[in-house]
Amino acid sequence: MKIAYFLTYHDEANPARRASDADVKQFTEVLTSLAGVNRALVFTPEKANDPYLKDEPPQLAAELYFDDIAPLERAAARNGALQALGDLFPSEHVTQQAMLVRSFGVPEPLVLSNDLPCTYLVGYEGPAEDLNAWLAYYIENHPPLMARMPGIREFEICTRIDWCTFLPWRRDPCMQRNKVVFDSVQALTDALRSPIRHEMREDYKRFPPFSGKVFHYPMATRELLAR
Repeated sequence: MKIAYFLTYHDEANPARRASDADVKQFTEVLTSLAGVNRALVFTPEKANDPYLKDEPPQLAAELYFDDIAPLERAAARNGALQALGDLFPSEHVTQQAMLVRSFGVPEPLVLSNDLPCTYLVGYEGPAEDLNAWLAYYIENHPPLMARMPGIREFEICTRIDWCTFLPWRRDPCMQRNKVVFDSVQALTDALRSPIRHEMREDYKRFPPFSGKVFHYPMATRELLAR
């Protein structure tokens, strides 16, 4: 079982606001020093062209991967290593969430290079009218469509879990998140403008009933710790 921990700094009232280089540097230094993390990604905002959506991305986000829940809960404990981030950003703009990761194969996986790939971070806040029906439909039907997006290099579906944290940030309530990765922001835009995007939109109309916010954020992606 792989666990993903999402940390998001999003000042929605000031969408043009950006994290300073110094803050990003401190942020990445803390993340690279964490024990128990086997992969760490840092996301900064990008702009892509989606024919259906235009969500303003967060100022900064991260996804940390753990092999189990225990090392994450140690990092999020009262004296855990993640406490070093507590004063970096205003707490009212920071959210956190731990989730179970489901990874899916793609025809041509991502190869790390000096160029920054672009990730489409997707979230379904929920709740679903019937969460089991929602997940069963989505996991069975949507990944085959996603795998056909031209240029897709990686994608995963993350679902909510219960976990312990003593970090000073609000818990995100998302019932599901997706991470969809492309070589560049242009490659993401090309995929979003392709015919498969319209098929995915039609499948969206068939999702079991749900409510809550849905977001799609294009993000430049820095890999701090390799897989």
